[in-house]
Amino acid sequence: MKFGPVPLEQAQGAILAHSVTTTKRKLRKGIWLEADHLTELRAAGINEVTVARLEQGDLHEDEAAGRLAAALASDPQSAGLRVTAPFTGRVNLLADGPGVVELDVSAIEAFNRVHPMITVATVPQMQQMTDGGMVATIKVISYAVPEADVITACNAARDAVRLIAPTYKTAGLVVTDIPGGPPNEKGIQAIRGRVEALGMDLSDVQIVRHDTAELAQAVARVEGEIAMILTGSATSDVNDVAPSAVRAAGGQVDRFGMPVDPGNLLFSGRIGARPVIGLPGCARSPALNGADWVLSRVACGITVTGDDIAAMGVGGLLKEIPTRPQPRAGKRK
Repeated sequence: MKFGPVPLEQAQGAILAHSVTTTKRKLRKGIWLEADHLTELRAAGINEVTVARLEQGDLHEDEAAGRLAAALASDPQSAGLRVTAPFTGRVNLLADGPGVVELDVSAIEAFNRVHPMITVATVPQMQQMTDGGMVATIKVISYAVPEADVITACNAARDAVRLIAPTYKTAGLVVTDIPGGPPNEKGIQAIRGRVEALGMDLSDVQIVRHDTAELAQAVARVEGEIAMILTGSATSDVNDVAPSAVRAAGGQVDRFGMPVDPGNLLFSGRIGARPVIGLPGCARSPALNGADWVLSRVACGITVTGDDIAAMGVGGLLKEIPTRPQPRAGKRK
C-alpha cells in the first residue's frame, strides 16, 4: 500500500486517509475519491490530500477483515457466534446466547504476530457472556494489507474462537439459616440472577437450619441438575457443616478454597453425577466473585479441577475490600 500526500490530479481512485471539510460537507476518511469529490475539494481551495492507494497483492481493509473473521469462526452457528458485516476494517464476533468463551490462545497470539496491522482482540479465556456480548473484534488497522499476510493469519488461527453454551438447564439451592444471620432473600435473588444469566432456571430453593444432618438431607433431595449451597455461617474448614453435609449425603468434596478474592471460601464437589457448589458468602451480592467463574464453567459442562481453580489466582484479585486493613494503608513511621 502506498500512503502519503498527493496533488488532487493524482488522487482519483485512492482512499482518503484523513477527513476533510469542504464548503458543502465533511468528506470522511476511508472513502474512495471520485471525480465529484475532487471538484468539491478544488472549490474549497484544497489542492492536496493524503491518500492510501492499494498495490498489487493488497486487500482492502474490509475484505481483509471479513476473511480473517471467517477463519477465526468458519462456522459461526456451531461456534455459538454471530459475525457482523465488515466496516472500517472491523468485524465483531458476538455471543449468540449465554455461555463461556473458549479460545485457542497460542493460535490467536500467532495470528497477531503475522502483521502489526492485522489484529484480533478478545475477552479473557473462559469469560462468561450474555446474548449479544462482544467476544472478539477483528481490526485491520491500515486501509489495506498484503493478501499473503491475511492468508498466513487465517491459517494460524482457524476456528480459534468459540462460545460454549450451557448444557444444564436447572439448578437447585439450599440455604442454611442461623439466628441473627444474613437475610436470605437478598442472597437468593442474587443467585437466581446468576443462574438465569446462564439461561437456566433456579428450579428449587430450600431453607434449613445450619446443621449437618438437615443440610445433608436437603442437598440430597433438592431439585435441579446442579446443587448449590449457601450457608448462613461462613464455611471455614473442609470439615465444616456444608462440606460434611455433602459427604454425609453420599457425595465428595473435591476442593475447598480458591485463590480468588472475593470468593476464597468456595468449595466444589459432587453427589453422584450431580455437581455441587458450596457458595462463598460474597455470592449474596450480585457483584462478580469467584463463584461466578466456577458456576459458569460447570453450567456449560466444563469440568473444573483443582488445578483449574488454582490457576484462577492470576487475575483473581477482583477488588479490594475497603474495610480490610492493608499493610500499605498504615501510617509511615
